[in-house]
Amino acid sequence: MTQLDSVESAGGRLGAVLSAPRSGVVALGRHGPWLTTSLDQARQVLTDVSDFDFPGDVTRSGDLSASRGETRSGHVVFPPVTPDRVARGLAVFAAEWDAALAEHDRSTPDEPYDAMALLRRPVARCTTTAVLPSLDVTRRDLVADLVLDWIDALAPVIAARRPPRRWSRARRREGEARSALHAALAVAPGLDGPPQLAATMLAAGIQVPIAAGAWLVAWLAAHPSKGPRQVDASHVVWETLRLTPPTWITARITTREVDLDGHRVPSGAVVLVSPLLLGRLPELVPGEPSGLTGFAPDRWRDETQRPGAWLPFGAGPHACPGRHLGMAILTHLSEWGLARRLALSQPVVVDQSRGIAPLPCRFVVATREAGAGA
Repeated sequence: MTQLDSVESAGGRLGAVLSAPRSGVVALGRHGPWLTTSLDQARQVLTDVSDFDFPGDVTRSGDLSASRGETRSGHVVFPPVTPDRVARGLAVFAAEWDAALAEHDRSTPDEPYDAMALLRRPVARCTTTAVLPSLDVTRRDLVADLVLDWIDALAPVIAARRPPRRWSRARRREGEARSALHAALAVAPGLDGPPQLAATMLAAGIQVPIAAGAWLVAWLAAHPSKGPRQVDASHVVWETLRLTPPTWITARITTREVDLDGHRVPSGAVVLVSPLLLGRLPELVPGEPSGLTGFAPDRWRDETQRPGAWLPFGAGPHACPGRHLGMAILTHLSEWGLARRLALSQPVVVDQSRGIAPLPCRFVVATREAGAGA
């Protein structure tokens, strides 16, 4: 059977973090970065904004001139997406997901589905609706497409080992895509704040659910016996976010020398929090410790452990503002997948260029027979 590659065997930065000793704060190099390996340490880093600052901008340009925040890095705090906006966004996702499936079936009926490609437009339009509810459909679709263009242009900039030069092709393309998005947002009705902030929130609120949704599809396709009567859809979501959180690592920068669980971390040091690592701690996850790397949604039937304790949405003032929208999208997708029999059409590998994503994630679908999976 076609299998999903294990994150544990992916190597690279993932391997370095997962192989680190779980003995407190760990320096991954001679001069850092420093890795937290316990929940208490992670919470301290994410919630203590006086000692741990948010790092630089996503474009890796170092230009924070458009920032309006009060911290050294200039990052502001985004308010959570409200329940009514979550509901509007979810309705758009459901309709657009059905439309994307139907379009694939019309245009390429003999080809497998590509989860990463299939999810792009539904998630983009859903998130844009939730963040900018005053947009009409035409302008919403334009903004959603421009965000996707910027995400695509950012990819080689973020993935580069060193920040690209100012006049490089990658930097020019990213700048052009960003400028086009900012121009469209500048004339958007109901925009609360400068276009730069809306663009950042939209990009994060689109790229992360696309990757998370593709991982969810990959896990269900790699375990096709899971049916709607066997497992709760929300448990599939939590297990996906535990094993393969797209934002698998987040960073903060110390503003002064800090005592972190007895370790003296110097000022200006990078300190890392990894939900992927925390999600493998036996004290946070039900089940036998030897089985914590396996996909087992049923483990969350154990109500003595709280799903999400490994901080997949972060914590503190910079916690993900779209977490409720993301959960709604993923739960809907989980319900759709559990009602069908999914199967991977080729091996899935772990791409580490932007967070983690399953590339490719190609699958086929068969509707479950009545009573199947009971």
